Amino acid sequence: MNNLKLLKTLANDLTVLYVEDDMQIQHEMHKYMSNFFKHIVTANNGLEGLEAYKKEHFDIVITDLSMPKMNGLDMLQKIKEKNENQIRLITSAHSESTYMINAIKIGIDGYIIKPFDYEQLNYELFKVTEKIKKFKENEDYKKHLKHMVEQKTSELNNIISFQKYNYDKTLLSMVEMIEDRDTYTAGHSQRVAHYSQMIAKEMGCSKKECEKVYQAGILHDIGKIATPDVVLLKPQTLNELEYKLIKEHVEVGYKLLANIPMFKDFSEIVYSHHERFDGSGYPRGLKDQEIEPLAKVMAVADAFDAMTTNRIYKGRKNIPEAIDELVKLKSIHFNPKVVEAAVKALKNVEIDEDVDQLPHTDVEKERFAYFYNDMLTNLYNQNYLEVVLVRNSYEKRYQFIYIFQLKKFSQYNKNNGWHNGDKVLKEVSQIIFQCSENPELFRVFGDDFILLDNENCNVSLIKKEVDKYLKPHNIECVLKTFKFSEVKINKVKDIENIINN
Repeated sequence: MNNLKLLKTLANDLTVLYVEDDMQIQHEMHKYMSNFFKHIVTANNGLEGLEAYKKEHFDIVITDLSMPKMNGLDMLQKIKEKNENQIRLITSAHSESTYMINAIKIGIDGYIIKPFDYEQLNYELFKVTEKIKKFKENEDYKKHLKHMVEQKTSELNNIISFQKYNYDKTLLSMVEMIEDRDTYTAGHSQRVAHYSQMIAKEMGCSKKECEKVYQAGILHDIGKIATPDVVLLKPQTLNELEYKLIKEHVEVGYKLLANIPMFKDFSEIVYSHHERFDGSGYPRGLKDQEIEPLAKVMAVADAFDAMTTNRIYKGRKNIPEAIDELVKLKSIHFNPKVVEAAVKALKNVEIDEDVDQLPHTDVEKERFAYFYNDMLTNLYNQNYLEVVLVRNSYEKRYQFIYIFQLKKFSQYNKNNGWHNGDKVLKEVSQIIFQCSENPELFRVFGDDFILLDNENCNVSLIKKEVDKYLKPHNIECVLKTFKFSEVKINKVKDIENIINN
């Protein structure tokens, strides 16, 4: 990592708890990290580290694993019980999968292999300090949300004043503000508007009400203009904090529309479209009789579109399956009369099966890479493997899984340094990639590689080339081959179990 100045800028107001029983290493690391961090507290073992943690707040906890009195993993587990969101790094001379899995299970944010390679150390420090900065930015973002809403409202009022002669063009310009950021959301809004209108007609609503729910459907996600890109564009399941942030789009959209006379009639529909029949919805927890009638229509239309559209982390349901799901949720999430009308109105609707979150344009591919590419090898990372395995459990796209495990790699790193170890990983990844046709290749667990394929590819040739390259480095490659039809591998944890057995 070349930009140490940026690391210093990110870390200069952060505090660190560093736990290490080797006094020489502890002294050297304390001296080095003092170049970046505001305050560093050291401890000689897990018990001392835990006592120090109880006395003051730390932004980052860095610990060795094997120590007397209390080891690093036990200490981190107790810290996790006190603060689920604590940033935690481990240092260890062990990188074999069987040793690292216990650390991965408790949710560490990164690991640093001993002896320390300062480029890798700097990378891990930069990664977690940047994560802390983004978290703090989100907190600041929420604190200043009121100001942002007022600013966006002012901008929208200016647009409407300029374009009031053409109501339809004003609607489209607002939709385009979302479309420019997230093409999936824009298509979703148009589909929800269409489905809402179909259901309303089936229920015998007036022409004015049908038009009203259609226009409200176009605008129902307008509040997402105030959702941070890192949340809105994330192509995978959101964590708890991110889900809280995206839920705020309902209130933001309501405030935006309620302050614009032309759209005030739509605001209550938008405000209530995530409320549920039994009161389990948000943001106000309203029950059926308290919910705006057309919002009940939109809630069903919104759910139907979510069910019948491919997302990167889940497959779509077909129309009968989606309708069955709506019926099951009747009188629980959705008004029974609305569901009955939806069953009739949507049973023959045409679904565009090509709509999904997979990248198509160059910009979308860059966004995709941000979340799912391994920085070192440029292969897919473990997060995307989790998504692919889940999808493969119902799509059955791949027949075989090949696991390439590098043995004695930690010893190579110890003898030759992290930089040379990175070179080995890059070269091995390229050998596997170039020897495979249409490879779906992932780097996992630090020094293992996984290849998915539709048919039994020539893995013997791949392994031969890998072994040929690794032999001078005294590193071994162990290949394990499985058929998805013979073993249950639906998530990364299943692979971990296979590796351990």
